[in-house]
Amino acid sequence: MLHRRTAVLAFGATALAAPRIGRAADTTGITAAEIRIGNTAPYSGPASAYGTIARAEAAYFRMLNEQGGIAGRRIAFISYDDGYSPPKTVEQVRRLVEQDKVACLFQNIGTACNSAIVRYANQRKVPHLFIGSGADKWGSYQDTPWTIGWQPSYRIEAQIYTHHMLRELPRARMALLYQNDDFGKDYLLGVRDVLKDRFDAVVTTASFEVTDPTIDSQVLSLQRSGAEVLLTAATPKFAAQAIRKVFDIGWRPALHALTNVSISAGTVMLPAGAEKGVGIVTSAYLKDPTDPGWKDDPGMRAWRDFMQRYYPEGDLADAGNVFGYGIAATMAQAIRQCGKDLSRERLMREAANLKALDVPVLLPGVRVDTSPTNYHPIRQMQLARWTGSTWERFGEVIEGAPAS
Repeated sequence: MLHRRTAVLAFGATALAAPRIGRAADTTGITAAEIRIGNTAPYSGPASAYGTIARAEAAYFRMLNEQGGIAGRRIAFISYDDGYSPPKTVEQVRRLVEQDKVACLFQNIGTACNSAIVRYANQRKVPHLFIGSGADKWGSYQDTPWTIGWQPSYRIEAQIYTHHMLRELPRARMALLYQNDDFGKDYLLGVRDVLKDRFDAVVTTASFEVTDPTIDSQVLSLQRSGAEVLLTAATPKFAAQAIRKVFDIGWRPALHALTNVSISAGTVMLPAGAEKGVGIVTSAYLKDPTDPGWKDDPGMRAWRDFMQRYYPEGDLADAGNVFGYGIAATMAQAIRQCGKDLSRERLMREAANLKALDVPVLLPGVRVDTSPTNYHPIRQMQLARWTGSTWERFGEVIEGAPAS
């Protein structure tokens, strides 16, 4: 344990440098026939609902390999369970980088887990790509040039909910339930960005730890505040608990906003009780697999065909599988843009050179767009409301800018 802690502290000791192609290219994990990609995911633990994302990604890369790979290279996708535990993430990432010799890290899941490895990846100049977290800090291309996000910023998402509250319920008070880590705290920052010096007068907060068995006491505390608006920033297990508890105690907020990382019908809304979440508002950027409006959509037809052939045991109602497909398609495009000239530096450069990429499972009007000074690939979202069976979108597609 002492050795592990020492290693974590040492990760930040070396100055970080932006990717440069001029020096000898680093082709670790890359041969003429293969590229090795490393991933960590919570196949177990409090966020195990996210494990299906990595399984969908593995299936996507199997599909590509069956089709001949990319530029003649097959993709070796190596994924380890970290249990959503940052110390375990550090251990597994060191294994991927130092033993498995992967070319890059891809879609490591969890804000706290990525926070534990970001300095290590940047110190070693290992591309840390399209990570499974919307923390606003993943757009900090100056500070962590080898790390890039994918999904919209949590902080911008919180700003959108707060603006919506002020439009619909300008005199309302807000109760904010958040996970006590960088993920949850981004929502706190986003709400504060909008309310500014009114924050303390308007908002009552309650936090929880991912190791807590339930969030019942926090929900009861927030109900006693008399708030008319509830914002829940929680991973799937706790989001489902919150929806169920709010309903069961008879609390009926005029507006309940829910983080978009916990809106899967299969892992959150249905387990909570489909009728208990009616009216909850979220923000969407992916097509919802339970929305009948996408029945004949070419992108979702391709996704359903993919699921049937390559991941038949996956849940067609789980939005995590749409997410995994979309982010794997983005990774494939970055590799494709490298052509035959593939190295760690080139891969990082192409990840930051995606121009209006149309990923078929993203909502109309939502594109993946990056540059050397834009490490927030997806900036657009649209509000949606739970009907009891699906998420119904409303309003216009909203584009945000990084808050940091």
